[in-house]
Formats: sequence, C-alpha cells, structure tokens
Amino acid sequence: MQRTKQKYTLFSAKALALLIIPIVIEAALSMSLGLVDSFMVKDIGNLGNAVSAVSNVDQISNLLIQLFVAFGVGGAVITSQYLGANKAEDANKSAKQLIVIMLLFSFVVTAICLGLNHQIVNLFFGGNNGNGEYLGYAYTYFYFMAASFPFMALFNACAALLRAQRKSMNTMLSGAISFALNVGCNALFIYLFKWGIAGAAAATLIARIFPAVFLVILLSRKSNLVRIKVFEKFRFDGTMLKKIMRLAVPSGIENCLFQLGKLLTVSFITVGIYWVNGVNIDNTANTIGYNINTISCIFGNGVNTAILTVVGQAVGTGIIPQVKHYIKKMLAISYIGNAVNVGITMALSPLLISVFANNVTPETTALAQKILWLCLSVQVVTYPLSFGMPAILKANSDVRYVMAAALASMIVMRVGLCYILTCDWAGIRLGAMGLWIGMVADWAVRSMLFSGRYLSGRWKTSSGLLKPVEVYGESERVAEEELQKIFEKRAEK
Repeated sequence: MQRTKQKYTLFSAKALALLIIPIVIEAALSMSLGLVDSFMVKDIGNLGNAVSAVSNVDQISNLLIQLFVAFGVGGAVITSQYLGANKAEDANKSAKQLIVIMLLFSFVVTAICLGLNHQIVNLFFGGNNGNGEYLGYAYTYFYFMAASFPFMALFNACAALLRAQRKSMNTMLSGAISFALNVGCNALFIYLFKWGIAGAAAATLIARIFPAVFLVILLSRKSNLVRIKVFEKFRFDGTMLKKIMRLAVPSGIENCLFQLGKLLTVSFITVGIYWVNGVNIDNTANTIGYNINTISCIFGNGVNTAILTVVGQAVGTGIIPQVKHYIKKMLAISYIGNAVNVGITMALSPLLISVFANNVTPETTALAQKILWLCLSVQVVTYPLSFGMPAILKANSDVRYVMAAALASMIVMRVGLCYILTCDWAGIRLGAMGLWIGMVADWAVRSMLFSGRYLSGRWKTSSGLLKPVEVYGESERVAEEELQKIFEKRAEK
C-alpha cells in the first residue's frame, strides 16, 4: 500500500514569508547601526583610525551583547515550544522571568564596562597603544556602547517573545525606527554639531533606546498570546528560571567565547605585520572586509532567527516528521537566500570597498578585495550549515552539543590556525589573510560537526517534548489544527 505524503500546516508558505521577510529586514537594519557609524566617521581623523575604532569596539560590544542574545534564544525557544504545545500560560510565565533576569544582568554588565572602559579596550587592542588617536576614539565610543546595554537586553528579550508569536512585523518596525534615528542623529551630531566620534556613539545610543521602549509597549498589548504587565507584581519562579538558564547558559558561553575568539584573532594583526605610511594595512583591510562580510550575512542571520520560532513550535507539537519537514524547508530557504545575498555582495564588492575605504592606501584596498573573494566564495557553501544548523539544534534544546562543537572548532581553527598563519615564530606571516583563512576553515569544520549531529538523530529527544511517532495520531492532529486557528484569529485582529 502506497503511503500518502503528509501535508503539514503549522506554517503555511504565506506564514513563513510573513515571519522571515520582516526578520531579514530587521536584521539588515540592526546590522546597519555599526556600519552607518563606520561609514559616517570615515573622514574623521587620519587614515582610517576612526573607522577601525568603531569596528573594533563594535566587536567588544558584540561580545557582551551575545550574552543578551543567548538569553533571548533561551526565551524564544522555551516560549515557542510552549506555544507549539498549546501552553500559553507557561509561555507567559517564561516571558516575565526572561525580561527581569535580562535587565538585572545587563545593569551589572554596564557597570563593569563603564568602570573598566580603558582596561577592556587595551586588553583587546593594546597592540595599537602607540596610536593615541585610535585609542581615544575607541575609549569614547565604548563608553556610549556600554550605556546602551540595558536597552539592548530589553530589546532582545521583547523581540524574541514577539517573534515566538509570529509578530516579526513589529520587530521590523522597531528596526526601521532605530535605523532612521541612527542616520538622522549621526548627520546632526557629526556634520552639524561637529561632535566627531562622540556624535556617532550618541546617535547609536539613542537608536537603541527608543526601539526597546517601543517593543515593551507592543508586548504589553492585551491581544498578544504572550504579554507582559509592566506594573504587575513579580516573583522569581525557580523552575522556570532553570529551564531558561539551561538553554541560555550554554548558548551564552558559546556566543561569548566565539566572539572572544574573533577578538583574539584581530589582536594578532593589530601589532602591525605590514605597515605603509604609518598605517597598519592588515588591521584596516580586515575592518573593511569585516564590515562588508556583515552585509553578506544579513539574509542568513534573519533566517537563523526565524528558525528558533519555526522549528521551536514544530518541536512543541511533539511530532518528529513535522519537525524534520520544517528543518529541511528552513535550510532550503537559507541556502537560496544566502546564495543570492552573497552573489550581490560579491558583485558589488569593488563599490562597497570604495565606500568603506575612503582615505586609505591602495595596498589596503587590494588586500580587502582578496579577503572578500576568499570569505564570500566559502560562505555560499558553508553558512547555512555552520550557522543555520546550530540554530536548528538550539530550537530543539540541544544546546550543550552546539556549545561544545562550536568552541572546539573555534579554538582549533579560528584561533589556533589563525595564530600559526599570522605569528612571527612560524614564519608564515600572512597577516589579515591568515586571519580569514582560519575563519573560513572554522566555518567548514562547524558545518561538518553540526550536520553530523543532525544526521545522527541524537537531537530528537533533547527538548523532552518530541515523541518517536512517524504518523499523526488523531489527538495530535486536532492539537495542531487548534493552534493554527488561534494564530489565524490573532492575525486577523
């Protein structure tokens, strides 16, 4: 007897489009904050010092922001799984715990960064300590970024909870507000008020405050499946916090150490392997390559965020075939979108380099182009597996394996191989190219480790929700159909 192919309706094609497209646009707008700053400060100071300071401080900030992102991932996965299991009350409990713990944690991080501003910048970029202009820019910019962390924490928490309810259009709107504020305030503070690097930093701070407040207002609306009540009495729920922390802590360790690895590799070349006319061209070319490579990752990052909602809700239903169906669909979307994104970036790379490489040497421009050809040609193959697949595993709560595999690959390839290719004692001395060779090698190893985990099938029971059923039971079908009706009714309102 021929088996009838099962159709899955938890997410229709239209529902996926309405979820993914706004998230991708939001990701593009969010990434633009640092890029806009880099572009608008390119004429400040000498030979790319301001651009390098903004880009490098953004990497320090991203190291700390990854902690907030990890908590957001934990909250998004837990909330999505509860919604998939049709447990709205538990989803609301997890939302309240998530927001409070993230805010408290962010205040601690901000206090540390404000108090140890110079020490933190010097720790990662002390190789530039002979360049007083560069360090002055970095100190100033980092003060403002540290002040923005509580708002980033609040934004990440609220955005994760709204996406879990398929309300990505709201988070996209907040991203548009942030982008408009950043561009407008940058133009006002840098060009009109002549505040220099402080103007760019103040613009980014303002661009992070208003979207966070906006999302809090949206998340408090009564029409939400999951909502927060700002003035409601709050108590910590130990059981719920454990569930969130079980996902957030491994993700936080992975994200932070991954970002720390990126910072360490940058420090390998800040000592200046190749200097021309007083400029470290390795450091400057790496900064340009990093900024443009960020553009090429926009679609992939957006899909990775959407995966937490799509696969998380599929996991909540407890039906393995359905989970596999949406995993394959999201990977296919990631590959197609990533290929288009990378192709456009590669075609426009000479133009983009000219935008970010104002007032730099020809040698710097040539090196930046070589870096882009290397990373983009590898990224088109490896990105969905090296970054999309871990998002899939996290959506199923398989966070410990993701942490272990990502850290092993990062230590051996991104840090270890990079050090060998850039250090003096090995004699290879490839500078920025050595850094990017180690990076793409890391992407390749991550792809193999995460794909192997998925093919092994060990991810299936990490959440404790999946049941080994290969066909629908009647009760399971009814539960899924009822959940779909709830989302459709909410969307109509």
